Amino acid sequence: MAMISRLLMLSLFIMLISLAQRKGMVKGFDEDAKALCSVNLAQFLPPPYGGLENMICQPVWNSYLLRYSQTKDNVVTIVLSTVYTTGWVGMGFSRDGKMINSSCMVGWVNPEGQGKIRQYYVEGLTPSKIKPEKGELPLTSVPPLVYLQGATIYLAFQLKYPNRLKNQPILLAFATKYPHHHHLTVHDDKTTILFDFSSGNSFDVSAGSNDYTSSRKTHGVLGILGWGLFCPFGAIFARYLKNQRSWYYFHVSAQFIGFILGFAGVVLGLQLHNKLQVHIPAHEGIGILVLVLSILQVLAFFLRPDRDSKYRKCWNLYHGWVGRIALFFAAINIVLGMHYAGAGEGWKIGYGFLLGMIMLVCIVLETLLRLKKLDDPTHLPTYPMNSI
Repeated sequence: MAMISRLLMLSLFIMLISLAQRKGMVKGFDEDAKALCSVNLAQFLPPPYGGLENMICQPVWNSYLLRYSQTKDNVVTIVLSTVYTTGWVGMGFSRDGKMINSSCMVGWVNPEGQGKIRQYYVEGLTPSKIKPEKGELPLTSVPPLVYLQGATIYLAFQLKYPNRLKNQPILLAFATKYPHHHHLTVHDDKTTILFDFSSGNSFDVSAGSNDYTSSRKTHGVLGILGWGLFCPFGAIFARYLKNQRSWYYFHVSAQFIGFILGFAGVVLGLQLHNKLQVHIPAHEGIGILVLVLSILQVLAFFLRPDRDSKYRKCWNLYHGWVGRIALFFAAINIVLGMHYAGAGEGWKIGYGFLLGMIMLVCIVLETLLRLKKLDDPTHLPTYPMNSI
């Protein structure tokens, strides 16, 4: 009992220290935000951004500060600031907290020191689907601007709404690479918050966005493991390792696992399609084709004729070529999926290495198989003997 009491006292002491440190961190964060909010914008920003009265300043994410004011005429003036080195900084307005169909204001300062700010409309998840000079933000006649003051970048713009702006899902993102011909590069990090323009309070809703990101990653992993790893190796067992005693069980097991993983990836992809309302015809169509071909392969397993049947040769041709076609389109679809999802270099390098290893193994084993057939005397041509 004495030992348990000591452990409880020690745990309580550690908890008190942690709470004290946490309060100190929050206090330090509040003091830093208060110091940054006290910066006089009128010294470097023109009206109405620099001389606006009753402007509310609120820290929202990392080093991001959101200054805003809203008039009785529903004119909202926004000044977003954050620490800046290179690349671009963006703030988006979403209907439902999702990136798709959102309108964003993005600003950057190019290497020549020129500030650029553009409105973008997000039609899809790839850089080519983020359209410059488009969007649904009700900008006023006051031109938006971007300004770099020391190590802090300021994005300023003004909106005019028909009704008072209250709860609004906001997207915040940045990238360290500059836009290429005004087309945005892939962001390095992002978050989604629900901001109340009536009270200045914000709520982190990025967990839901992270769920979508996690689902996309799981969809990709299932597709690569199922269609890109297990199914190809199942085919390799069937073609090149038939001289091994247990090749058939390895072949069936690998194909079954690959089919289950691939089928789960397709189901998750359909769920993502329904949630994100993203229509990618090529990726979806090829995915359904691969799934149908895989189902036909499973059905062919149960309809396999006997070895001595006259239909066995036709079945072998069907089974082999349908499998090859399915694997070919599966590899194409994995590449398309990474392209449309804006996958990072790690994904591309990883799958490229896997695909390269599979091709290398096939080339080596195919070469050995053909050399073995040439050396096999049963495959040598026979000639009639001359009679004496």
